[in-house]
Amino acid sequence: MSDYQYIGTLKNTVNDARVISQTLDGIGFKVTTLLDAPHDELRKTIDEFSFESETADLALIYFAGHGVEVQGENFLVPVDANAKSNKDIQRYSVSLKDFMKSVDRARKMRIVILDSCRNNPFGDALDTTQSNQTTTDSSSTATRGGGNGLAPASPDRGTLVAFAARDGEVALDGVGNNSPFATALADKLSQPGLEISLMFRQIRDQVLTETRNLQEPHTYGSLSGTPFFLAGPTETQLTAQIDDRSSAWSELRPSQEQQLAVLARGGDTRSMLGLAYIRLNPEEARYDPAEAVKLLQEAARAGSAEAQFELAKLYETGIGMEQDQNLALDFYQQSADQDFADAINDLGFMYYQGGLGLTSNPQKALTFFARAADLRHPQAMFNFAALIDDGLVADKGPSDAAGYLYDALRSGNQDVLDLLSERPNMFKAPTRRALQSKLQEHSFYTGTIDGDFGPGTQRGIRKAYGLDN
Repeated sequence: MSDYQYIGTLKNTVNDARVISQTLDGIGFKVTTLLDAPHDELRKTIDEFSFESETADLALIYFAGHGVEVQGENFLVPVDANAKSNKDIQRYSVSLKDFMKSVDRARKMRIVILDSCRNNPFGDALDTTQSNQTTTDSSSTATRGGGNGLAPASPDRGTLVAFAARDGEVALDGVGNNSPFATALADKLSQPGLEISLMFRQIRDQVLTETRNLQEPHTYGSLSGTPFFLAGPTETQLTAQIDDRSSAWSELRPSQEQQLAVLARGGDTRSMLGLAYIRLNPEEARYDPAEAVKLLQEAARAGSAEAQFELAKLYETGIGMEQDQNLALDFYQQSADQDFADAINDLGFMYYQGGLGLTSNPQKALTFFARAADLRHPQAMFNFAALIDDGLVADKGPSDAAGYLYDALRSGNQDVLDLLSERPNMFKAPTRRALQSKLQEHSFYTGTIDGDFGPGTQRGIRKAYGLDN
């Protein structure tokens, strides 16, 4: 957003958007680029992107333009916003929460990047009491609006929000064709084999150097413990094809492991997890389960739900420490209390089967399965749909079962795709008809709602999953 109609224009934002767009396209992203978009176009594009991102491994939004904090919430300003009050900003802008919601259902990772931590573009004329006072136009092109910077972000687990400058601070537009932040971002995005948390750390260091410590980018959020390389792995790495986290982290180059250790010493729990996974790989010379336990315990004490879950599994199996079912159950519960879906789903099975010394309690197990399914745990969504279909869940029927099956498809659950393709009759006819209706609702199916999963329904199932044919 550069050519603002009612507030100060910005010099580099369009250049910044173009260079980031080209960089992302060059490393394999499907990119939608908006330049100087009015509010309605921005809203429409976000809605379309939100639906498309459901079948993406990673969804990313980069915004360069004016940003404003109103009552603790951040708003990104389109070029036609004519705000005379805080209420107008909320009405004519798009909130950071809207951006985070639009990437929320991507399958593996969600990123929102704001190069908009700048001075307030509306100046002192913005009326916080909702009067009709006229705004004054700022002629400065050196800043991108945001009051005294933006408010801290609080994304859900699995989502990373990156600011060009730490909350409460402002960022520089730069003296060249691009902002210091956009320059560093484009440089690091295109480097194969650079793990994402280390990538943002290197961006921070580059911007600090470029601006002589006047601007410090900052990230918010807690990504999963799976390593991710935006530009893909190097030729010697296989990480993108490895699901096992211990093997995946073990592929890090020594220099990146050293950087990970520095972050871990600074209290970064994801780095602690990465180092622990390396030491849990029995194929590695660095295999040291006792050291892994120490790292996980530190991360767990710092509040990492994933570390608590991993500790629960180690105490359950006795790897790296003496087996202890009570401690295992305690760590499973701590993780579940933080809505970590894996832990909730596992507790469901334990209560269902009577594991870890628990008395079998199918009704309590159902509450755990329901929680995990509502948190979009892929296996839990399918299992809970099956339980509903079998009539074992009170107050839920075929449409609920179909909703969970549809969401499981959209989440990329290969098992659900295979079962619905090969054994659809494992579900009762009312559930199959309800799923056809769900597919039709989202324009994946145009045939008869008859519960017969013929070629048309099968095409709809594959499209919902994210396959073209």
